[in-house]
Amino acid sequence: MEQITAEQQQMVDQIYAYAADLLVRQNKPDYEVVHLLQQRGLNEANAQVIVNNIVDQVTIAKKRKAKKDMLYGALWCVGGIIITVGTYSAASNGGSYVITWGAIIFGGIQLFKGILNY
Repeated sequence: MEQITAEQQQMVDQIYAYAADLLVRQNKPDYEVVHLLQQRGLNEANAQVIVNNIVDQVTIAKKRKAKKDMLYGALWCVGGIIITVGTYSAASNGGSYVITWGAIIFGGIQLFKGILNY
């Protein structure tokens, strides 16, 4: 197997950075990025591999973030409900209790956002 030089690795990194910028920051469609990479001298197969690799990594990152949103949203929402129920139960003989509507709503929104993005 042939080793690649530092210069070749730098060129590959630059191509990936260029393609990632087009796909993520500039929100260009896949086919257009493949075409732009071809204009820079890559053949269609290599350009498609690069685009597919970046799209796969972006998808993985989005799913990871969605899972985190679902977890933290559920924790906030359930935590808010537990505190509300706990303080309500403690005040059942008269007294005051806390409704943690902020945590419940914030958590519910974050949970729902995570579910939609997953």
